[in-house]
Amino acid sequence: MADDTTSDFSKSKRARRHGWYGAKTLVKRVLSWRIPHLLVQSAASLTRSRMHVERLPAPAHVREVEARMADVSFVMCNPNRCVIAKELYWGRGARPRLEDQLPLDVFARLARDAKLVLDIGAYTGIFSLLAARVSRDAQVHAFEMVPEVAKTAIDNVVANDLLERVFVHVEGVGKDGDTARIPSGRGGSALPDFYSTELHFERGVSVPIRSIDVVVYEEFPEHLRDVPTVIKIDVEGTEDVVLENAQGLLAANQPDILCEVIPGANLDAIYAALEPHGYRYFQFGEHELTRHAELDPSVRYRDWLFTTKSDDMLAALGVPIRPA
Repeated sequence: MADDTTSDFSKSKRARRHGWYGAKTLVKRVLSWRIPHLLVQSAASLTRSRMHVERLPAPAHVREVEARMADVSFVMCNPNRCVIAKELYWGRGARPRLEDQLPLDVFARLARDAKLVLDIGAYTGIFSLLAARVSRDAQVHAFEMVPEVAKTAIDNVVANDLLERVFVHVEGVGKDGDTARIPSGRGGSALPDFYSTELHFERGVSVPIRSIDVVVYEEFPEHLRDVPTVIKIDVEGTEDVVLENAQGLLAANQPDILCEVIPGANLDAIYAALEPHGYRYFQFGEHELTRHAELDPSVRYRDWLFTTKSDDMLAALGVPIRPA
């Protein structure tokens, strides 16, 4: 990780590998053309069990796709660059991998009665849009620190006529007062979904970082305090910092938290942030959640539910829990 945090990430081996050593943009552009795409689509239909279709580009002429999940629908723009919209295209309105779709389905059930939803590391806003659709009373705040990605999130909010209820903040979430230098996100074959405040970039724009407690208790109106709250966190390894600086909200609201936890995460810091408030840990699988006494990060099953709700309360909401 030192290569990513102490020198320019854009010049690192990981960044070059992620961009297929310069070939990714051209390859995906060609595969998105009509005839090559038809060939790719035919191959995918024949080898669907062996091919990760969610990695394939959407056709260049498709400008938006419709998401259909949790008995609601909404559109997402720019599938030629948005990783999530591209997956929705291939999944016919849902994410193709079950372990990716289940967190959305559970999030929708938890958000139905929420009055405040915080989408931290929102990317292009699929969780924000879903929350706004399933809960007509919730105010949704999406935090995305990559400017070009945030622009697409705003486009999605506009496309779904949700400007009055979904608010996109171009900032990071963590320790209040910090800043991060982040590339704007222009160019490339896809909008980046893996940047974090831990990565170092020599070039980019200075993005402010705020803490949850400062945002909620100093900037939000009073009627949004002490209300049913749901939080989604996807910050590529800095979830411990997000939670450490949300102690006021965790104590007052005990929000349900859907959090990505990747290998290498600071588990001790996560425990220290959550355990004083009585949180329990459930790992998402393909069809159900499994209770764990401790966090066990996995490359494939990286999504977790942190909640103070009992098993009976979760069952009443329709959350599928694996029997102990």
